Amino acid sequence: MTADDLLTRDIRPGVPVLELRDVHVRHRINGAKLFAKDTVYALTGADLVVDAGETVGIVGESGCGKSTLARTVVGLQQPSAGEVLFNGRSLWSMSPDERRSGFGSEVGMIFQDPSTALNRRMPVRQIIRDPLTVHGVGDSASRDMRVRELMQLVGLPTSSADALPAQLSGGQRQRVAIARALALNPSLLVADEPTSALDVSVRAQVLNLLLKLKDDLNLAMIFISHDIQTVRRMSDRVVTMYLGRIVEELPGQSGSESIRHPYTRALFSATPSMLDEIHPIPLDGPVPSAVHPPTGCPFHPRCWKATSLCAERMPAVDTLSITPLHTVRCHHQLTEGDAPEEPLG
Repeated sequence: MTADDLLTRDIRPGVPVLELRDVHVRHRINGAKLFAKDTVYALTGADLVVDAGETVGIVGESGCGKSTLARTVVGLQQPSAGEVLFNGRSLWSMSPDERRSGFGSEVGMIFQDPSTALNRRMPVRQIIRDPLTVHGVGDSASRDMRVRELMQLVGLPTSSADALPAQLSGGQRQRVAIARALALNPSLLVADEPTSALDVSVRAQVLNLLLKLKDDLNLAMIFISHDIQTVRRMSDRVVTMYLGRIVEELPGQSGSESIRHPYTRALFSATPSMLDEIHPIPLDGPVPSAVHPPTGCPFHPRCWKATSLCAERMPAVDTLSITPLHTVRCHHQLTEGDAPEEPLG
C-alpha cells in the first residue's frame, strides 16, 4: 500500500460496506461440574447491513452482545456460524495476510477509554503514525505529513505532537484515538462507547467531531453506547440487542410511538428526553443467563406482553418497512401508547 492508496477506497455502488448474515458466536467455558463445559451464546442469528456514509447505533443492557458484535465486525472474533461480508467479500474466506493487510486497513476502531487504549509511553505523533508504519504506507516524510493532516482533521494543536497521553485532557486523548483510527482512511469506523469515559463538558465536542468526520469522509460507522439519546442523535438506524439477539431495528429519528418491541420501548423510556414525555417502564428480574437462555423469545420472562406462545416459539423477523428500514422480532408488537398498566413516575 502506498500513500496514494489512502485517497481511494474500494467502495462499490450498491454493495454494502458491511453485511452480517445469520452470524452466531458461541464460547465454551468451564461448567459448574468438574471437567464439564458450558456454552455461552454470545451472539445468535445476527443479520445487519451498513452502507457507506451510514451510522448504525447499537443499544442494549450490559451483556447483550454489543461488544461481541463489535469484535466480530472488526475481525477480532471469528463467528461460530454465519458469514461476515466486507465490500461484498467474505471476511473469513480471505487469507490471513489479506485479512490483515487489506481488511485491517479498511476498518478503524475507537475504544471506550482512551487512557488505556493509548500507549502511555508513546508521544502523540508516534501513536497516530503507528498504523502507517505497521502497514508500510509511504515513506517517513509522507507519514509525517499524514500525521499533521490527521491532527488538524480532529482538532489537535500541533504543539501536542510530542506530548504523552498523560499530559493531555480526556477529550484530547480521545481525539488522538480517533486520529489513529482514521490514519489508514478506513471505510468503516467502529466506535465502542467512545464518550463514556469523558466529562460531560467534552462529550458533545467528540460527538460533533464524529458526525462531521462521517459526513466529510463518507464513513460507514457503527456506534455503540448505553446512552439511548446519544445513539438516536448520532445514528441513521438504531439496532436493539437483547441476550445476543437483534430484536428491533428502526430509524434513528423515530419517536417512541414508532417502537414495536417491548424491550426497545422500555429502554427508550428509561432515559430522559426534551422532546417526548417519558413514563419509565419497569423491567422485573435480571437478564437471563447467556449459558442457559430461555426457550422461545429470550425477553419473555421480563415482558409484560408475554404469553405462553412467547415461551414456546422464537418469533420470526417481521419487516415493517424497507425505506426507512424497520424490523422487529416479537409475537405481540406494541401499538402507540401501549405500556404496562402501572408505569413508574
